[in-house]
Amino acid sequence: MADTVRRAVITGLGVATPLGLDLVTFWDGLRAGRSGVRRLRNIDIAPSFPLQIGAEIDGFDPRAYLDKKDRKRLPVMVRTFQLAVAAARMAMQHAGLTGENLDPARLGAVVGAGTIPSELVELGRASQATANCKPMVVDVKKWGAEGLPLIPPMWMLHYIPNMLGCHVSMIHNAQGPSNTVTQTDIGSLLALGEAWRMIRHGKADAVLVGSADAKINAVTLVRQVLFAPLSQCQDEPAQASRPFDRQRDGIVLGEGGAMLVLEDLEHARRRGASILAEMTGFGAAFDRSVDRLVGRWPRGTPRERRQAYPPRGGANGIFRAVQAALDGAGITAADLDHVNAQGYSTIADDIWEAQSLAARLPGLPVFAAKSYFGSLGAGGGAVELAASLLAMQHGILPATLNYEEPDPDCPIPVSASAQPVRRRHFLKIGFTELGQVAAVVCRKWD
Repeated sequence: MADTVRRAVITGLGVATPLGLDLVTFWDGLRAGRSGVRRLRNIDIAPSFPLQIGAEIDGFDPRAYLDKKDRKRLPVMVRTFQLAVAAARMAMQHAGLTGENLDPARLGAVVGAGTIPSELVELGRASQATANCKPMVVDVKKWGAEGLPLIPPMWMLHYIPNMLGCHVSMIHNAQGPSNTVTQTDIGSLLALGEAWRMIRHGKADAVLVGSADAKINAVTLVRQVLFAPLSQCQDEPAQASRPFDRQRDGIVLGEGGAMLVLEDLEHARRRGASILAEMTGFGAAFDRSVDRLVGRWPRGTPRERRQAYPPRGGANGIFRAVQAALDGAGITAADLDHVNAQGYSTIADDIWEAQSLAARLPGLPVFAAKSYFGSLGAGGGAVELAASLLAMQHGILPATLNYEEPDPDCPIPVSASAQPVRRRHFLKIGFTELGQVAAVVCRKWD
């Protein structure tokens, strides 16, 4: 079995997003062009804080996605874990997988992860007890002697990245291969690549794969304000995330996640499963030409910020990842319906990505899902992939929001309005700020 290359199909999908907590609501939001970005209201922020907008999830109750016996896990499940667990439960239900039609020793779990943010309530007492009134200076000895004893004993279980996968695998009794891919914005795409290989080489019959992230968090917001190229469009939240548009000026933060069930085709057929799509190709690369400047990003107009931070150089990373994915799928660029782009909505990143796509995939329609809900961190790749999966299922590629003024430096055909799906394959790409690149090819199931 291990030497037989099998086909990997997607039989289950679950989403927890600012557009909705189920596939129907999520798709309705995409189809209607409804933005999930607004002024933050689920977190207490001072009016003077420079970031007031984001893509929050309303009405999320983690208990609705846990059996009574599993609710005891909630005290050690921060919001990031809760979103992953909820998406995994929905994906398993959507796939119709149960203990009766799946050997738990053949169920794997591969979950992407990023930085799990700390909660102020857990660190506040320790920080206050060791404060030395000197900004950016920490008395390590005092922290160790007086601060650490004030931190709750179970604190670490909240912030280990592999705890997303631990909770998912324990709840669903996944006794097959498991792993965590800690690679921020492409964690879930790299996890898909590993799950794909597991299925194809007979290591598992089904794999729960995806990720979640919760960037609407006090500690995360402070860190992002200090170091990330965030949008300054605070007065019109729904227009703030505008990938590839000439007036874009930075990232919008959000929270959410998605999980998929990737399954061996013959196993899915034997149990009579409904199939959404087939994952046919995967590629990954690293681009050392990608340099990010560290420190406070300049304020000002998009033009001023464009001049301060020139485009990132080189396109080899995207080229190599895309080519590997196309080769794995056995297709060419002419077979693709669209590319689901990273579309950070930053000046430099979008230029680098757009020029890479224009050179490698000229004329291919580009869809940027972050225009709806901003950056979801490690969960973003899976949620954005879910948008294209639903687009293929419904036969309509949604519009990219807020694409109003084309940027000459981004010479790609962005889908500014909804358009029909014309071909059976799509490509999802992603990359991180440090240069890791991933590409996934999926085929519509007939």
